[in-house]
Amino acid sequence: MSTTPIPPLKEVRDLLTMLVGRDCEVSPADESVTPATEPGVLVGVYVTQFLRAQALVAVDTTLAAALGGAIALIPARTALAGVGPGPLPQDLLDNVTEVLNVFSSLFNVGDAPHLRLDTVHDSGAGPLPADVAGPLRSYGPRLDVSVDVQGYGTGLLSVVVQ
Repeated sequence: MSTTPIPPLKEVRDLLTMLVGRDCEVSPADESVTPATEPGVLVGVYVTQFLRAQALVAVDTTLAAALGGAIALIPARTALAGVGPGPLPQDLLDNVTEVLNVFSSLFNVGDAPHLRLDTVHDSGAGPLPADVAGPLRSYGPRLDVSVDVQGYGTGLLSVVVQ
């Protein structure tokens, strides 16, 4: 069995574009999503069949609101009004959780371990658990990108494989 892959940029772009029904430009970013990213962070934790955390996908709350708004056709102004201190509004959280759930398909290739989304943590609702925050600060295998959701704006997305 091989290791969990870092998804290629094109596959990330194609998946996000297909999910939200609008162009998503994905490009390498100069910065990473970390627990300190302002105004906040949402982190999807992906586990194996043995419930071992194998990958994380972290988005800043600006991108979370953009993706969550676009997938549900919520006007951009309304969706982005949910960005700020505190947790992301529940409807946007539910929508971006669905995006993160489908994102697991990018990990499930070849003979890599099958991963599924286990939990989503919102730093606006409280500090991220140590086993999530630590890997987000790591320099291990990761992909850091900027995502521009057409009509909704730009945010950061980081994929960390453990």
